[in-house]
Amino acid sequence: MSQAPPSVPPPVTPVRILLADDEHLIRGAFAALLGLEEDLTVVAEAASGPEALAMALAHRPDVAVLDLQMPGADGVKVATSLRTELPGCRTMIVTSHGRPGHLKRALAAGVRGFVPKTVSARQLAEIIRTVHAGNRHVDPELAADAISAGDSPLTAREAEVLELAADGAPIADIAAWASLSQGTVRNYLSSAASKLGAENRHTAVRLARERGWV
Repeated sequence: MSQAPPSVPPPVTPVRILLADDEHLIRGAFAALLGLEEDLTVVAEAASGPEALAMALAHRPDVAVLDLQMPGADGVKVATSLRTELPGCRTMIVTSHGRPGHLKRALAAGVRGFVPKTVSARQLAEIIRTVHAGNRHVDPELAADAISAGDSPLTAREAEVLELAADGAPIADIAAWASLSQGTVRNYLSSAASKLGAENRHTAVRLARERGWV
């Protein structure tokens, strides 16, 4: 009586990954290290927020690994867009600038992972698998900092105007960009500075950035 041939397990479909980071050296290192994993494959790379969104729509990755601070749009803004335009793509942030406010913004945008760039290649691979499976991974220290820091006192509009003022733009330009009157812009900036205990808008921007609120 002949024996049945041994069953052959079906091939594993690799998790398709988009890497977005404006630092070429870091992006290249991540791509090379992840390329050693049999169940992971990097299908696209990007160096800016707009490029990350375009590459995601073109290649439709399973997981987008996004740097927090990129030219054009930060990782949270890209994740927010992907949540609408490519809902099947999981997103995670890898950053060297983690702040409590950044984490809260990321979680509100549907980001499933938030980790520092100090993670090892093995850890990063495992976190990507976790995120792809629909689970969440947040760096424990960042999570603890976010809980102790509390919520931002700024309204969404105050944070937006403060961010527009970050590079020292004139009131008139900020008003045009935000579609507000110059008087309303001044009121928002004054309110933001008061809430942050800052003597002027420049200090307010610095304090808000340090806490990840803009």
